[in-house]
Amino acid sequence: MALEMRQPAALPGKCSWMMLVRLAFQSLGVVYGDLGTSPLYVFNNTFPKGINDTEDVVGALSLIIYSLTLVPLIKYVFIVCRANDNGQGGTFALYSLLCRHANIKTIPNQHPTDEKLTTYSRTPIHEKSFAAKTKIWLESHALNKNALLVLVLVGTCMVIGDGILTPAISVLSASGGIKVNHPWIKNDFIVVVAVFILVGLFCLQHHGPDKVGWLFAPVVLLWFILIGGVGVFNILKHGSTVLRAFCPLHIFWYFKRRGKHGWTSLGGIMLSITGTEALFADLAHFPLSAIQVAFTTVVFPCLLLAYCGQAAYLMKNKEQVYDAFYHSIPEGVYWPMFITATLAAIVASQASISATFSIINQAYALGCFPRVKVVHTSRKFLGQIYVPDINWVLMILCIFVTTGFQNQSQIGNAYGTAVVIVMLVTTFLMILIMILVWNCNWFLVFIMTFLSLVVECTYFSATVIKIDQGAWVPLVIAAVFLTIMYVWHYGTVKRYEFEMQSRISMAWILNLGPSLGLVRVPGIGLVYTELASGVPRIFSHFITNLPAIHSVVILVCVKSLPVYTVPEEERFLVRRIGPKNYHMFRCVARYGYKDRKRDDEFEKKILDSVFLFAKLEFLMDRSSDSDDYSLYDHETVHSANTFSSVVDVTVLSSQSGSDSASDTEIDEIGFLTRCQDAGVVHILGNTTIKARRDSGIYNKICIDYLFAFLRKICRQHSAIFNVPHESLLNVGQNTKAEDIQLLKRRSEELQALKNKSSDVVHNS
Repeated sequence: MALEMRQPAALPGKCSWMMLVRLAFQSLGVVYGDLGTSPLYVFNNTFPKGINDTEDVVGALSLIIYSLTLVPLIKYVFIVCRANDNGQGGTFALYSLLCRHANIKTIPNQHPTDEKLTTYSRTPIHEKSFAAKTKIWLESHALNKNALLVLVLVGTCMVIGDGILTPAISVLSASGGIKVNHPWIKNDFIVVVAVFILVGLFCLQHHGPDKVGWLFAPVVLLWFILIGGVGVFNILKHGSTVLRAFCPLHIFWYFKRRGKHGWTSLGGIMLSITGTEALFADLAHFPLSAIQVAFTTVVFPCLLLAYCGQAAYLMKNKEQVYDAFYHSIPEGVYWPMFITATLAAIVASQASISATFSIINQAYALGCFPRVKVVHTSRKFLGQIYVPDINWVLMILCIFVTTGFQNQSQIGNAYGTAVVIVMLVTTFLMILIMILVWNCNWFLVFIMTFLSLVVECTYFSATVIKIDQGAWVPLVIAAVFLTIMYVWHYGTVKRYEFEMQSRISMAWILNLGPSLGLVRVPGIGLVYTELASGVPRIFSHFITNLPAIHSVVILVCVKSLPVYTVPEEERFLVRRIGPKNYHMFRCVARYGYKDRKRDDEFEKKILDSVFLFAKLEFLMDRSSDSDDYSLYDHETVHSANTFSSVVDVTVLSSQSGSDSASDTEIDEIGFLTRCQDAGVVHILGNTTIKARRDSGIYNKICIDYLFAFLRKICRQHSAIFNVPHESLLNVGQNTKAEDIQLLKRRSEELQALKNKSSDVVHNS
């Protein structure tokens, strides 16, 4: 089943009916826990000051019914979830999909060979289509690219806010059921119980959802059955007149009757669709068809029955709107419902926390979050990860929110604000997805956008006015994380620009000669750099200050691509730098945002790739002193299958002892082997940039203080690459940003000189 979970997009046409039912059952515990616990607090937050007219209950129920129908059912389950990136969901998955269809990535480390990956799928765009015009508009202005990135970061920050607010409101609401049968219990005791549950929940995160995944699904399924059954019981007991709410005219009458109060109550009704954004973020675990089956057959009908049952109860007991869920439960099943509600709240919290880990990992992979430790808790499922630093930050903030408010209503206001902003971000990204990826007609795009914005902007206007009633919490959280993410990305881009503009020309390398102007000592030096092309300036700094360099030098670049995964056989791209007797190579290790970078055999895989390159280079009888040379430039090597077949032939021929390998190949492979036996040293370059003296206060604060502080506290490259300390060599260099223009002019002069020289050689 691991294969199906990794590539859910390919499952619907292959999995059997029984497998589909099984996956739909499992999806209940991972995807729908948050959405399923909403009945705990919706009516309480909709009528925080009590119910004056029972007809208002019918109007509120009508709003809940059509909100569930329009947003989770139609928009997300049947439209947004189809816009997945090879089965991956979330705001960064949409952004990655857009990056493959338009040149909007702000770090220009792309290479033409990246587009040949099997996972680098994209839809062709006709030159004169509306999609082509949109693509040109996006690519033509840096402001458009930055605005799109900020929009994605805002959505990401709000998902992080969900990871804080979902456990707080779910666990606190579930724990509040104790007071229904024991009214003498103080609210402080309930808060203590909620905090105790939250601490236990976050302490268990390092095990990962895979360890308890089979427990989640039965709990959530039992929860849906119970709330649906209690809903049917209340409808039969208190009357079915509440079913009038299925007529949408009651929405109009509700607003006409309540006026401004009806509009502000939308903040509480908004909570009925919270968890929908987690549905899309957790899409990676299951095929879309399984999620659709689970929602349409279990989740949607049970939620409708639960809300209708609560409304029927409130029609006869409007004074018990506070904790309406627990008041509407028959006395005989109260304690089973309380226990199940608490477990369901824990499951819902687990889903939101896992979604937070996932989206932070995506942001980190695409250069928008500081380096943090990412632990993969399951070898079967790529999406199940644990981020220790973020876990404890979420726990502390969640406890602060729970103990600070001690109130479902204010936490609900904060929760609703975070959710509706994520939905708005998804809507704006979907506009571009429908145009660039789906090539939809502009009229269809307009209809979908108009309907979505009407609903979501209405909800947003009702939640944002409650800033002084708790809605400020997600805004503050988002502001802090947005500052961290944007500063990190801004500093990363500036540092990469400096590396690109200050890189060493091939003319400079060639002038040094085969010895690079130094003593070449036995061994292999792995020089880590962020550049996918060119020789980094840190290399010249290294050989200028040290009297010797290794006999073999491999420039290693680890970069992330806007794809969810890069197959292992396509991960490493090897090129030669300079003539053969220089023994300089470049190895680009490419990863997707779901791939695991920490690899105990990373060094071995790099060396194996270089050895394989040397063998294939001889077989193809072609070499080059161009820095752009790559095996992927040969027309005979375009796929992983061809690559593998050549390797097999090479290995078999060498094992059979045939005379096909010349002395040149033997010398090359033998030289590399002797250097490997002599030892491997990992050389990490640490370039620190500073703002210009005449820079504005904004740049100085961002670069000299915030970015420098984040670099100091984040994880080092050596820990991420699993580099052994005994073979690690750090090379540092401080550089001011004001040197960039000088280096850029120098680079242009050297390039012009190189071009002039090549023209002379060509003419001769």
